[in-house]
Amino acid sequence: MKARYAFALLLPMLAAATSFAQTGAAKSSATAAGDASVLGVWRAQQDGLPWVTLTLTDEGGTLTGAILFYLHMRQPGGQVTSTPGIPEPLLNPHFDGKVLTFKVSHRRAHPPESLSSAPVKFRLELPSNGHGSLVNDSERGPAATLERSDY
Repeated sequence: MKARYAFALLLPMLAAATSFAQTGAAKSSATAAGDASVLGVWRAQQDGLPWVTLTLTDEGGTLTGAILFYLHMRQPGGQVTSTPGIPEPLLNPHFDGKVLTFKVSHRRAHPPESLSSAPVKFRLELPSNGHGSLVNDSERGPAATLERSDY
């Protein structure tokens, strides 16, 4: 049920990201290079619960997408729960055939402290087909291992 809810939240943000990219964002080399290995829905789990969902498409020949992070919390004496945050469009996505780089706005992450924060830099390294490692280049922390599924 939560997965359907999170995916329903992701679709409007993906549409907004696509619209934004088509109004002037830089073209990506993903389509030009003919390498569609980065396109699709990428998911990571932690403790068996959703952790990150990254959706990538090439609408109109331009690489666009959105990312959704999940908040994991443990209530005293209870189990860990996973709650979806707000999907954010990818800023300046670029794929060189092996690594996808992009930024994500951090303004809504921890308001009011983050309202003036700079975008967070990420990279998705693709060492093998269908698997990738999402690294936050702006903060130290564990990489998320993502698996790709078709749209």
